[in-house]
Amino acid sequence: MKIGLGADHGGFKLKQHIINFLKNKRYEIVDYGTDSPESCDYPDFGFKVAKAVSKGTCDKGILICKSGLGMSIVANKIYKVRAALCRDMETVISSRKHNDANILVLAANFTDNKSAEKWIDKWLSTEFEGGRHARRIKKITQAKKNISM
Repeated sequence: MKIGLGADHGGFKLKQHIINFLKNKRYEIVDYGTDSPESCDYPDFGFKVAKAVSKGTCDKGILICKSGLGMSIVANKIYKVRAALCRDMETVISSRKHNDANILVLAANFTDNKSAEKWIDKWLSTEFEGGRHARRIKKITQAKKNISM
């Protein structure tokens, strides 16, 4: 599985930890930046990861900023992307089972390294339930397609 990662300056440190964690688990990683803790603009990195997931260049994505809000807003603008800001195990599981989230968004100010590792493991191993949830995902995807045109 190929996973795209992106963060702004506020998420840089956590992103670096996650990259090492995922590489140790033998995932293929694409780092879309940022490459330092210097101040930068989160949309630059959020859009790169979201577009890679939308186009299928990456199977899934992980985005990180201080609150997670900015990255969530950016990523969810892109067609075929369902980015979920998760701050506990319950939302991690629900984001995959019910929303088929293809981008996990983490809030660096509220997420320690160990929690990130546990959540990412669970997020990557949880399957989409389909059923009534698939009908809802289809509606979201269609709405994004119509808005984009």
